[in-house]
Amino acid sequence: MAAYAVCVRDGQILLARSPSPDGTPEWVLPGGGMEHGEDPYDTVRREVTEETGYRIEVTGLLGVDSYRLTLGRRTDHHALRLLYEGEVVGGELRYEVGGSTDFAAWQDLSAVGGLVRVPLVDTALRLWRERPANGHLTPGARPLPQEMNEE
Repeated sequence: MAAYAVCVRDGQILLARSPSPDGTPEWVLPGGGMEHGEDPYDTVRREVTEETGYRIEVTGLLGVDSYRLTLGRRTDHHALRLLYEGEVVGGELRYEVGGSTDFAAWQDLSAVGGLVRVPLVDTALRLWRERPANGHLTPGARPLPQEMNEE
């Protein structure tokens, strides 16, 4: 289980950069895995600080993303990811050293469609824009790049 933050201000979203399995840098939401016994609310605040230097206030729960990946007979991975909305309330932007990310930056919402990014970024932005009352998106294709340009 993991918790991630969607922090948007002035038409920009806070993202972190992480190497993909093949080493290509890709943009991710700040956040990550829960430690044993940790509350996901505390996880998201800790992870954002570790990856970006910012302290956030959690302002809402956007939804839950459930993702299952089955590879062959032996690999059946099920990820449960909580997506929170957050507001920066302190700290200074910096990048993580020796962690899962190597850079953090504010990215224009209009540019997200052109970034190399993990699919969770698109899911999170859909939740942020659509704000479904049940916290669940209707299954469907990833948003098209032009949809990412709308605010």
